[in-house]
Amino acid sequence: MTLRAPAEADRDPLLAILAEPEVAQWWVGYTPERVQQEFIEAPETTRIIEVGGECAGAMYVLRGDDPEYPTTVMHIFIGTGFRGRRIGEEALALAIREEFAEGISRVTLDPNVGNEGAIRSYERLGFRRIGVLRDYQVRPGGRLEDALFLDLTRRDFPDGPPLPPRA
Repeated sequence: MTLRAPAEADRDPLLAILAEPEVAQWWVGYTPERVQQEFIEAPETTRIIEVGGECAGAMYVLRGDDPEYPTTVMHIFIGTGFRGRRIGEEALALAIREEFAEGISRVTLDPNVGNEGAIRSYERLGFRRIGVLRDYQVRPGGRLEDALFLDLTRRDFPDGPPLPPRA
């Protein structure tokens, strides 16, 4: 598993992953244009998760600009064919290690409260529950849903979280 910058060739594989029902329920409304704009044209914030030369998913790594608040927010998705092997955990661990090496002291995640599999995965990696973000995400049809606010600090893992064992 490697993390790398996006390339034009990643657009169609990312679009296919984002169309998978288990992914699309959390990552809503992705069109070819939106994938191009948010992932391909944003190499400073996008990491492609590659497994065996194949695009397995992606993550946003959104570092704050204020040096007084050295925090990075991450968002991640993995194709269903790559789940169950702890690839997402490994990708997060590697990205977090990189952020900590760059002086970031805290990484946050904010998954939908109903995304129980992702939450279990994040907690295995060492993320802690901070609280519920009420009415946080606008869902299809306009209804609002809560998210769970999680964080992991450099104090928890000075060198970054350990890599998960291979499943």
